[in-house]
Amino acid sequence: MDYDFLYEVEDGVATITFDRPNKLNALTFGIYAQLRDLMVELRRDDQVRVVIITGAGKAFCAGGDVIEIIGALLERDMRAHLEFARMTGALILNMRMLDKPIIAAVNGIAAGAGAVIALASDLRIASDRAKFAFLFTKVGLTGADMGAAYLLPRVVGQGRATELLMFGDMIDAAMAERYGLVNKVALHDELMNAAREWADRLRRGATFALAMTKAMINNEWGMDLASAIEAEAQAQALLLMGGDHRRFFEAFRNKQEPEFTGR
Repeated sequence: MDYDFLYEVEDGVATITFDRPNKLNALTFGIYAQLRDLMVELRRDDQVRVVIITGAGKAFCAGGDVIEIIGALLERDMRAHLEFARMTGALILNMRMLDKPIIAAVNGIAAGAGAVIALASDLRIASDRAKFAFLFTKVGLTGADMGAAYLLPRVVGQGRATELLMFGDMIDAAMAERYGLVNKVALHDELMNAAREWADRLRRGATFALAMTKAMINNEWGMDLASAIEAEAQAQALLLMGGDHRRFFEAFRNKQEPEFTGR
């Protein structure tokens, strides 16, 4: 399929590169829809074990294209606005439901929807030139967009999330790391090497175990402690019977490195 972004798969790692550098990689209606659908297709693609999302040029993603999206929406009725908002939310939901790790390699500005896409990824590595802004209130919209008010407090805490969503201020990579918004800051020229290093570690790992870990992180957000412990017991019992755990045991017994297959 042809995409309005770059998409390549190599050694089990799919790399999505936003490719409108002259527009700071702003999203269009088509890009939103393509990303939403791709996240579903990736569930069935056994050739892909890990996903990296990054941007071309000096931006990761500056959010929705002001002219192509906002200008067009202002000419449409409320139903069209709701359909659009639901489509953008579906992208984030599909990212969280994808049973494979997603790494955001944030190479530059991540603003609006771009910041939420980075937030919805499982891991975030930022260039030392990266900046983040959940700027929805700056343009007269609620900071609760695309799941941001759900996800951000769980990543940085309620107080920091309130600050970021209400003020909409730009923060640099160093501050994002202090807030816990990013896992790691890399020198700009080393960003993709750092992202691929993590992707390779995950690619060689036990993919079903990683998928279950992501699923449990998602599922336990709404549970009480007793429910979470029981859910983890059931999940772990399943994995204890899995082929990859047996491969670990056999490799350990033979003083070898395990070769996981995800089965």
